[in-house]
Amino acid sequence: MGMAGRVGRRNVTPRQSSFRAVALLMLLPIAGLLLFLGWRFVRDVLPRRADVVEQSAIAPLHRRAPKPAPRRGDIVLILDDVGFDRQPLADAMTIDPKVNFSVLPNSRNAATFANALSARGFEVLCHLPMEPDDFPRVSPGPGAVLTNMTDGEIAAATRANVAAVPHARGVNNHMGSRATADRRVMTAVLGALPRGMYFIDSRTTAASVGEALARRMNVRTAARNVFLDDVPHEDAIRRQLAELQHDAAARGVAIGIGHMYPATIKVLAEEAPRLRAGGYRFRRASEVVY
Repeated sequence: MGMAGRVGRRNVTPRQSSFRAVALLMLLPIAGLLLFLGWRFVRDVLPRRADVVEQSAIAPLHRRAPKPAPRRGDIVLILDDVGFDRQPLADAMTIDPKVNFSVLPNSRNAATFANALSARGFEVLCHLPMEPDDFPRVSPGPGAVLTNMTDGEIAAATRANVAAVPHARGVNNHMGSRATADRRVMTAVLGALPRGMYFIDSRTTAASVGEALARRMNVRTAARNVFLDDVPHEDAIRRQLAELQHDAAARGVAIGIGHMYPATIKVLAEEAPRLRAGGYRFRRASEVVY
């Protein structure tokens, strides 16, 4: 019995060895197939994926927008005499988000237009009516600051005009060639401005003391460089705009004043994209006064 048991145990080993040998033989073709597929993957698939990755990295470079032109200068554009019927206000608002609108306080739609412009994010000024040299033949309208007023009357007129233009952040003069040349008058005007309000000298006369006096009184200020539409025809406006562009490049910043004439708005709407593409940036008046 003992012998039979030992013989039985000896017979198990050859059967197990044979099974392993058969299993190994069966695995060899599978391993070969796997090696072949791996070789094909390395040879064919990976290079294509590398090409795709390379192309995907290069493609955005081709689609990328061209670099903006180097900055050439800043332009402050102020549109005067806002507030009358049938003005191309909607077209004017398409010129640039930083166009400044100066609203006449004695105009019919002063408050309505000022509210609408402010709601759209535009900077609003009070276009303060002031006495011109040829007054009374030429009138700046009711409520204007006149040189025969007392200091108190000038201050009261200034405050009333500012209050008539909601959201006004600054003031520039409407007409005013006589009033802005009068130091007493301008001292009273500037002294009556609400705290923090700036003054843009429209420079309707070379004799104006507005900007210089504002600096002495610590009122933030700047002065007009170019009138765009003294001659309200497209060719003339384009020439004046070219002069403004030249001044902006030479000085770093230049202020241009135009009016709500259809020709002015048409030219500015056409030329604004070209100016931006050429490296010029439009600025709010409040950004350049000091």
